[in-house]
Amino acid sequence: MPSESRMTQHLDPRSPWVISTHDLGKRPGTMRQMTLTLPAPADLGVDMIGVPKDAEVELDLRLEAVMEGVLVSGTAQAPLAGECARCLDPVSSEIEVDLQELFFYSDEDASEEDSLLDGELLDLEPTFRDAVVLALPLSPVCREDCAGLCTECGVKLAEAGDDHRHEKIDARWASLQGLITDKDNDQEK
Repeated sequence: MPSESRMTQHLDPRSPWVISTHDLGKRPGTMRQMTLTLPAPADLGVDMIGVPKDAEVELDLRLEAVMEGVLVSGTAQAPLAGECARCLDPVSSEIEVDLQELFFYSDEDASEEDSLLDGELLDLEPTFRDAVVLALPLSPVCREDCAGLCTECGVKLAEAGDDHRHEKIDARWASLQGLITDKDNDQEK
């Protein structure tokens, strides 16, 4: 019995991430391949890195009608922009993710977490969003050997060189530091 509490949203066919499955019908085995370039949705990322809004996302998809619905599989490529977790320099790269989602014809066959078709339309954005966010690095780096920032003064260690050091004084002996300096000054007089 279908869940009464489950509300199906009506998709806008003009939305770039909404795809029509009209030509597949409900005939299992019917298949269509497609290559699309779509604008990236907003707020797609984690704290340090993400896909810039409206960046070009390249999709290579296969839509196949099966008994329960339409199986979408393929790959998506998108540019990434963010900052290095060690030195805070800008970072840019690309990400490629695999996509696979079954969009059910009706909620009778689907569970609460499953995706549903809205008539003949499916929304690929949530599938893409989930795949990208799970594949993003939580701590992106500009290069693997990035030394980061000095914890004492904040200077970039790559620019400071190997001789960058700070004198460390044990807090327990800090009050004696002035005595040594004063004694050295007295001896010079």
